[in-house]
Amino acid sequence: MTDHTDAPRGQAGKAADAKELHRAVREEGEAELDRPAGALFWSGLAAGIAIHSSLVAEGAFHLALPDTPWRPLIAALGYPVGFMVVILGRMQLFTESTITAMLPLVTRPSRSALARTLRLWAIVLAANLIGTALAAAMVAGGVLGDAGLRESMIVVSGRILALGGWETFVNAIPAGFMIAILAWILPNARSQAFWIILALTYVIAVAGFSHSIVGADETFLLFFTGRVEAGRAVFGLLIPAILGNLVGGAGLFTLLAHGQVQGETRE
Repeated sequence: MTDHTDAPRGQAGKAADAKELHRAVREEGEAELDRPAGALFWSGLAAGIAIHSSLVAEGAFHLALPDTPWRPLIAALGYPVGFMVVILGRMQLFTESTITAMLPLVTRPSRSALARTLRLWAIVLAANLIGTALAAAMVAGGVLGDAGLRESMIVVSGRILALGGWETFVNAIPAGFMIAILAWILPNARSQAFWIILALTYVIAVAGFSHSIVGADETFLLFFTGRVEAGRAVFGLLIPAILGNLVGGAGLFTLLAHGQVQGETRE
């Protein structure tokens, strides 16, 4: 991911601000699309492993807190940890790339642009999923964490089993939308990045929205510990969350973000 240390500033009010944000996010996406496949893969793999810290933190909070009605609200403070590590560490996360990679495509649509976007998504998503699977396997196998933490992480992960495939898809749409908002805001608010990531990802957690990569981490842990069968893991949890995130991020938010500056973007 390309770092924009200088926040874009518009010169003519809100329309100009939106135009500058569009330019900054689009340029970041173009830089990502130009990265070699190997660089994308290793960065995505690191992100998949690092996002596991969200589940570790949630599990640790859940384990330490008493069984009260407010326990999930406090334990959810662990959810943003992985996102902070990944985003501030400039690693490739699939849900962030839903908007960054889409803006170049919708600005200059072509077959080659579509192919580049699909290439990026395929590499980053595969790497993210491999990373989460590796991290979950280490926890399930007892390599990471003690038995108490492992069981607490399984309990936290089990919340995704309350949703069927359609419900997971629907709940993934606002999660994709909010992560796209995050990617849109950050170029203009680097100094407030910590608080923005904390606020938006905490809302995703407490609202029970489905994030495909964190959800993949939870799904793999449940699968490796025998809590869910392979068919439901893939078709009832992983695929619906991925598709819902794409609809919310690459679909709804990208169209809205691009639409507000359509005809004004400087090529």
